[in-house]
This record gives sequence, C-alpha cells and structure tokens, in this order.
Amino acid sequence: MLSGDKVTLRGMRRSDLERLHHFNNTLAVELAGGGDPPWPQALERVYAEYDSDCAVGGRDGMRFAVERNADQELLGQCALFDLDPVARTAQLGITLGEPSCWGQGFGREAVRLLVDYGFRYQNLRRIWLKVHADNTRAIRCYRASGFEEEGRLRGHVWSNGAYHDLVLMGRLREPTS
Repeated sequence: MLSGDKVTLRGMRRSDLERLHHFNNTLAVELAGGGDPPWPQALERVYAEYDSDCAVGGRDGMRFAVERNADQELLGQCALFDLDPVARTAQLGITLGEPSCWGQGFGREAVRLLVDYGFRYQNLRRIWLKVHADNTRAIRCYRASGFEEEGRLRGHVWSNGAYHDLVLMGRLREPTS
C-alpha cells in the first residue's frame, strides 16, 4: 500500500501472525520496545484476536505490516492508534522484530511512510509517541523523522530489573500554503 525504497507498509495477513507471534515472544525485541513488561503470548490467542477482528468486517484501521522490499520478508508492524478525532492527533507505534535489520534504516523509512500517511491521508495535525529513554537507536530514528522530545516521565518504566525514564515525542504537521 505505502512503498519506499527499502520497505512497504501493507495490510496484515493471517500468514504474518506466526512470525509476529515469534517477535512478541522474543525477549530482546520486547525489552527494546520498553514500556510493558514482557509477557508470553500464545499463538492461539494471536489467531483468535485476528479472527475476531476480521469477523467484524470493515477496514484494518491504521495498522500495517512492515515488509522489506528486497525479499518481501516481514520485519515487523507499525500503526497509528489512540486517534483523537477532535484534536486530530494519533499515537505512533512500531516494532521491528528482526534484529538483523536494526540500524539499517528500515525503521526510519517505515516511520517516515507512516507519518506521511497520517498527515496526508488521515488529515492528522499531530503524531506523538512514547519511547523508552534507553532505546537510543529508536530516539535517533524518531529525531531523524522530525519528532522532538516534548516531555519525560522520570523513572516511569520498570524494565529488565530497573526503573527508566519514558520519553514523550511529537511531531506537528507542517502548515500547507
């Protein structure tokens, strides 16, 4: 649906679920995301949630699979969620579960595509996110994508045996002429 040089953002497929389940149950991936403590997730629950959502019908909202263009490998997922229709804001989330692709620009391009989608096609005015303060790779990605630190919740996240800051970042749509 949305393509860049390195990645394509597309709708989620049932065939993606086993790989996403693997990412959700990989400790290094869960700890990189920060926030919630890592909890196991049964594959049957992933299928049940997907099937339940599909049974309702309609659209997928603003959730996308992140696929590498070179080989169509599923690298992770991203989404805009917590939409505020009055203020025209949404929260951004991204997980790239394939560690071999970290630090190679795939996340940066996925974020850029998702932000452009939110501003251009969904008429959002502001996109914001939360990131674990120790996730310097993600913070560099978000800054390179135009996000600015807007706040910090000190000692807010319990992760891997210690408390860490949670950084709030945001980006406003540039005014159009």
